[in-house]
Amino acid sequence: MPLTPGYGETPVPDDELDALLPVARELLDPPITKAAVYDLEQAVQEDVAEATLTAVLSGDVALDDLLSDVFLRDLHSRLYGDIWTWAGTYRRRELNIGIAPEQIAVELRGSIDTIRYRWQHTHDWTPRELGVVCHAEAVRIHPFTDGNGRATRLLADLVFVAAQDVDTPELYEWQLDKRRYIALLRQYDRHRDPRDLSAFIETRPLGE
Repeated sequence: MPLTPGYGETPVPDDELDALLPVARELLDPPITKAAVYDLEQAVQEDVAEATLTAVLSGDVALDDLLSDVFLRDLHSRLYGDIWTWAGTYRRRELNIGIAPEQIAVELRGSIDTIRYRWQHTHDWTPRELGVVCHAEAVRIHPFTDGNGRATRLLADLVFVAAQDVDTPELYEWQLDKRRYIALLRQYDRHRDPRDLSAFIETRPLGE
């Protein structure tokens, strides 16, 4: 998803800079801006997305592997572990979104376990809805200090691909109306039904 206009020129605040790893600082020219960090994160994300999608397509990573709180933490660590100190760790402070920090570990594991059980024992979700519900549940919990959106959108793509039994799987199209997307995520928080959000997020064939 693109940066909000004007966001990129903003310097990274001092309290956030403290969490930036020395190796990342060395790659960025001062003053370090949010746009520069975003570009670095984006480059890492492209590499991680390619590697994880390849693993799913080859069968080295199965759907059951993806439907795990451990996998999500590992994915977050791979995305941010060379950049931020908080990579792969649950947040420890209260925010105006997400659940209380002390509830994150239990809630995330329980939610993903429930999703996996429902997928295995019922037939009311499509692969498209399965990936979306994984994303929406993780966004609802908001387990990490930052990077929740990217990590959970990539998780959604991986789950979606793994759940499809077709020659050419599809991915989600994440270039979308952000206002409508956020509104549908909030609706999901109330009713826990992924169908409206799934219908809104378009898809495209892998490779396009």
